[in-house]
Amino acid sequence: MSTSDASVRLDLTRRGRRLRRSPAIRSIVRETRLSPENFIYPLFVCEGSGVRREVGSMPGVYNLSVDEAVKEAVAARADGVPGVLLFGLPAYKDEIGSSAYDAEAPVQAATRAIKEADAGILVVTDVCLCEYTSHGHCGLVVDGEIRNDESVELLVKTAVSHAEAGADIVAPSDMMDGRVGAIRHALDDRGFEQVAIMSYAAKYCSAFYGPFRDAADSAPKFGDRRTHQMDPANVEEALREVAEDIEEGADIVMVKPALPYLDVITRVKAEFGFPTAAYNVSGEYSMLKAAAERGWIDGPRAMMEALTGIRRAGADIIITYFAREAARLLR
Repeated sequence: MSTSDASVRLDLTRRGRRLRRSPAIRSIVRETRLSPENFIYPLFVCEGSGVRREVGSMPGVYNLSVDEAVKEAVAARADGVPGVLLFGLPAYKDEIGSSAYDAEAPVQAATRAIKEADAGILVVTDVCLCEYTSHGHCGLVVDGEIRNDESVELLVKTAVSHAEAGADIVAPSDMMDGRVGAIRHALDDRGFEQVAIMSYAAKYCSAFYGPFRDAADSAPKFGDRRTHQMDPANVEEALREVAEDIEEGADIVMVKPALPYLDVITRVKAEFGFPTAAYNVSGEYSMLKAAAERGWIDGPRAMMEALTGIRRAGADIIITYFAREAARLLR
């Protein structure tokens, strides 16, 4: 490009571009570090053997029988991902979700099998009833209403059964009031003081859960979950929910979903300084995958940008279906 004789002199003592001019310089001044150790990898465990069935709305995500779930967990650990979050797909459902606390159900069986693989894999288990109830709700339904206290009793049984199977962390995702304290007392009373609780403390009633409900066959048969999951418009309420769960004994608190709620993640981390997880949920994953498949975005770059944004917002732990793919790029 030609310049005129009367060139402009810029009086610049600071040039931000000096610290952006090469990969090495950008690396040494980078403020937010993303590592495979930040990730937890969700797995959907079903009945049977040798089952590896792709979820139609989640490319690259599968319903896995216990043997296949063990292989996937071990492979994730080899990629640098420290742990998995297990969801169950039972063969039998009823109105009270009795398969949730069955010792032979998929989550309990997979927990034992992964621990027996002895690969140093952290096992986190989802504690909820929605995958196990015939009506698809997160608790007991009486006269069209989701009953809180009766539901908590079954959630406690579920959490204890996961601890008995060898879970390192139980993760109640139901948003029933008082369930963290009830689970903590039950675990302690039964000698499971070492089992941690990762509470879905601020779980919003979100449209971004759609593909998950396809994967887990957990869509409500009637109504919705607005009576117990949070209103997307509220953040002060989220802080109250987090404070209550910490008071009841949560060891880690979670915000779910992640990308539409980055401000909530930041507020939670700043307010409490507590180990904070964020769930990069199915809809967030599937949107990026669909756009990448159509050539509308650079998939790997968009994935890493999204995960970095969640980490930058304050999340110590990111639960993401991208875990293995992102870990391989980071190593």
